[in-house]
Amino acid sequence: MGSAPNDTEPSVLSAGLRCRCPRCGQGHLFSGFLTLQPECDICHLDFLASDSADGPAYFVMSIVGLIVVGLALWVEFRFEPPIWLHIAIWFPLTIILSLLLIRPAKALMIAIQYHNNAQEGRFR
Repeated sequence: MGSAPNDTEPSVLSAGLRCRCPRCGQGHLFSGFLTLQPECDICHLDFLASDSADGPAYFVMSIVGLIVVGLALWVEFRFEPPIWLHIAIWFPLTIILSLLLIRPAKALMIAIQYHNNAQEGRFR
């Protein structure tokens, strides 16, 4: 996918959370909400070889699930609200948190793949 990381490349966390190119840190990674651009508009790194698969969705579901279930349990035991209030609070919160986290999670997964020079069917 790319070359080995060098001193001019941004950190994995920086590139991932800002949804930028993992090589130059400047170009946009996405052309849509979750659609990758074919290549970086600055350094022309090919993004077509990037495949984050289901990793970002798994991590987002796990993180959001822990947050929402933990908060819902706390609210239930502390205040004992009616069920309609639980639905009114936790359903929108689940959707909002998922939408906020999925894009940076996908970008972070792609940045990790680039910085580790990951290739299909290879472990090292």
